[in-house]
Amino acid sequence: MTANKFSDPKILSAKQLESGDIFAPKFNNAGLIMVIASDVSNNEILMVAHMNEEALKLTLQSGIVHYYSRSRSALWKKGETSGEIQKLIEMRTDCDQDVLLLKVEQVGRGAACHTGRKSCFYRRVVDENGSILLKTDNEPRIFDPAEVYKK
Repeated sequence: MTANKFSDPKILSAKQLESGDIFAPKFNNAGLIMVIASDVSNNEILMVAHMNEEALKLTLQSGIVHYYSRSRSALWKKGETSGEIQKLIEMRTDCDQDVLLLKVEQVGRGAACHTGRKSCFYRRVVDENGSILLKTDNEPRIFDPAEVYKK
């Protein structure tokens, strides 16, 4: 699949955006679109990130997921450092095309999160006697981030 230029969502009607067959991703004012990555085998949410137009094009062209790192202000090929690559299986968009859902095959040891865990959603928000706390799941880390991300 090649992507040279995406349609401009501003020139489409709501009906065209919501019911038509034109892909017109709505990037925000910073030029980014929110992306949810889920495991294609079981639909578990692995992570949420952002893409700019270049990351989206590279993902569609290569089949390997690329993101835009807001903290580093840079394009980021998922797994370039860690080896935890995401192979794009399917891409979906929501009704108004301002969020993308990627169904991916997590290639490597199976960790999507930079903390070494399978998913970035490894903590639950709980109320314990009026205190709102985070409780970590008992799932072990798949890799040690201090070893993987040595500089």
